[in-house]
Amino acid sequence: MTEPVFPEGILTLERSGRVPLAEQIYRGFRDAVRSGLLVSGTRLPSTRRLASTLDVARNTVNAAYDLLQAEGIISVKAGAAPRITEGFPLEGNTGIRVAPAFKSNLSGRGLAMSTNVRGEAWASRDGALQPGAPALDCFPYEEWARCLRRAARMERSPDLQYRNYSGVPVLKEQLSRHLAAERGVRTEPAQILITSSMQASLSLLSMALSDPGDEAWLEEPGYLGARTAFQVAGLSIRQLPVDDQGADAERMPATGVSPKLIYVTPSHQYPLGVRMPLGRRLSLLEATRSAGAVILEDDYDSEFLFSGRPVAALYGLAEEGQVVYLGTFSKSLMPGLRLSYCVVPPQLVEPLQQLMRNMGCAASVQIQVALAQFMDSGAYKKHLKHIRKIYAERGALLVRTLNERLGNRVEVEAPSGNVQVAMMFREQVDDNALATAMQERGFAVSPLGNCYQGKERKSGLIIGFADASARQITQGVDTLGTLLDSQATVSTF
Repeated sequence: MTEPVFPEGILTLERSGRVPLAEQIYRGFRDAVRSGLLVSGTRLPSTRRLASTLDVARNTVNAAYDLLQAEGIISVKAGAAPRITEGFPLEGNTGIRVAPAFKSNLSGRGLAMSTNVRGEAWASRDGALQPGAPALDCFPYEEWARCLRRAARMERSPDLQYRNYSGVPVLKEQLSRHLAAERGVRTEPAQILITSSMQASLSLLSMALSDPGDEAWLEEPGYLGARTAFQVAGLSIRQLPVDDQGADAERMPATGVSPKLIYVTPSHQYPLGVRMPLGRRLSLLEATRSAGAVILEDDYDSEFLFSGRPVAALYGLAEEGQVVYLGTFSKSLMPGLRLSYCVVPPQLVEPLQQLMRNMGCAASVQIQVALAQFMDSGAYKKHLKHIRKIYAERGALLVRTLNERLGNRVEVEAPSGNVQVAMMFREQVDDNALATAMQERGFAVSPLGNCYQGKERKSGLIIGFADASARQITQGVDTLGTLLDSQATVSTF
């Protein structure tokens, strides 16, 4: 009779076989170690426990362990459990038949979902001057820690169970007040859905508000996260022209097909950083009203306005149901909090809440409660005021250094807000190769050209400044200048 024994799947004993039980135990452990099933340092059961588990005499296990120790496979110390010897070599033919690995392939949907539309040269490694990176050196860690401790200690509501997948009420109430005061977005707390990221919001809305084959408009150049969400949803993407006043719907050629979704970043166009004035916003609403399209308004970096007066959000200017407003705390606080939100029309609240439940799209309850306390205490508003000044100084320093070092070789404007700048080259440069070279030297910039879908691809770099020190800015620009001087990345594409 053959029976599975401890450790499960590794050791079996043939009770009626000719091979002694002690040798079977020895061979089982030896083969498991040499094949990698038991790794170096693994703790083995004591002789008493293994004998009881296997229902054999303890002397049988002792004999097996003695053989393993003699070959250096295990080490036994007084008063300690036996362990697989550290660094035991996996060598020789073990005689074990290894089953071929099961081959699983992604579906068509899986391939679309896993496609990296940003490109290999997009900054995926840590480094200075990374686009979209907030200033971690300015984060109010102590105040945030107090809110987290309070939330962990005091939160005992049913929200910790399987309810309120779309966000806890206390945070929705804080957000409702904040958006009304700061962005002119007046909404009931119930219309706010809390998600784990802007990408999660875009993916959720793209799949819920459109069907495969529907048309979507995306700014050109535009946010690669939105392009990813649209492609995964199977949408046909058309480029929405962008100029120095943002997206211009009036320049879209008539095709007889109405868009289902339109994605725009009016506060600070991504990636160019330009602001959409009130007249252009009203024009966009009018141009898309007859189409019955839903506008996804990503109020990107609206918290950081260095000069001029804020312009009302599209949501506050539109008819009900025409605009879905999206925001995130990734730039104002930090991406690691994994908190974003969207404001949806009343008729979409219930089905989208159920969809979030079906997909498991829920953010941490305690993080939400802590953020609500952080906002209610005034700490969030104080933090924004503090970093807004610092970001303005760092942005101005970056642009000034770029102009002084590179002169008329580049085109870059002082930011009116934002956490990054888009710098364009006036010469033919392979921005993918240049970005990769910068990343290899510790500067996580990204190629601007990857944000274009059409043939009129402009070469440049997206350079972050929010989390950069004066020294990092100087070193980064010097490195960029040296690479350009070497002509190693200049191309005639």
